[in-house]
Amino acid sequence: MYAGPVSEHGQLKVKDGYLVDKNEQPVVLRGISFGWSNWHGQFYNEQAVDWLVSDWKCTVVRAAMGVEPGGAYLSNPQLHTELTTNVIEAAIKNDIYVIIDWHSHGIRTQEAVEFFKEMAMQYGEYPNIIYEIFNEPERQSWADVKAYSEEVIKTIRAIDPDNIIMVGSPHWDQDVDAAAADPIKGYSNLVYSLHFYAASHKQQLRNRASAALEKGLPLFVSECASMEASGNGAINHEQWQLWLEWMEKNKISWVVWSVSDKDETCSMLLPAASSTGGWNADVLKEWGNISRKNIRELNSK
Repeated sequence: MYAGPVSEHGQLKVKDGYLVDKNEQPVVLRGISFGWSNWHGQFYNEQAVDWLVSDWKCTVVRAAMGVEPGGAYLSNPQLHTELTTNVIEAAIKNDIYVIIDWHSHGIRTQEAVEFFKEMAMQYGEYPNIIYEIFNEPERQSWADVKAYSEEVIKTIRAIDPDNIIMVGSPHWDQDVDAAAADPIKGYSNLVYSLHFYAASHKQQLRNRASAALEKGLPLFVSECASMEASGNGAINHEQWQLWLEWMEKNKISWVVWSVSDKDETCSMLLPAASSTGGWNADVLKEWGNISRKNIRELNSK
């Protein structure tokens, strides 16, 4: 049987502001996020995960379960729970970590509590699981995001005492300074998500994130890419490289965006790509080729 990163690292935890493994050694996960499940659900299958593990050498994948748009979780919870569990179960089979991402921009406390209760009951016993409880708060205050997060964390922790829980921060996971100044207390194994798009977010955000790290706030980059925040525009190779070096230097795990075939720079696949993997250079766009190369090289070290 394939022995992957979960067999190697086991139960993850947070110690002294860093993600560590069962031996309390720092661990850096590197992988890819699926696109919104409501628009790119055709990729949410076992074979696509198999390919991302065997060919891309991903140690983590992220199931970005769309919540609010038409046709997403709120209007069809059964479908999007099934798509998400397809990815979770394929990740467990492949012995990699998996982020269950409540891919929302608004606070939906009751629905999130119900969803994560179900996920924790079904998968909480597996050390593969990382719960991302709020993808990207847009304009909510940290006080509101914190109060929401505490409700969802309390629900998960009543069932799953130890798997990593990832907390969002205002302004698309960029106000990590606000979280660092007033972090959630009373729970262990929490990390805070930081998102960046390298052509839009540069040294100023790296400085803010570095300051949060210095205050002891554990960070996890659960979504990032090399173009503008819109997902479009030219790739900024220089800024992407600076971010890559910053994440590696600070032992921060990262996940790139995304497995999708939309007509935009950040969607890695051309429409000709199969929904079940097997993607060669002919169906990978520039960002797909860059991401694959970076993940393969760094996860092989």
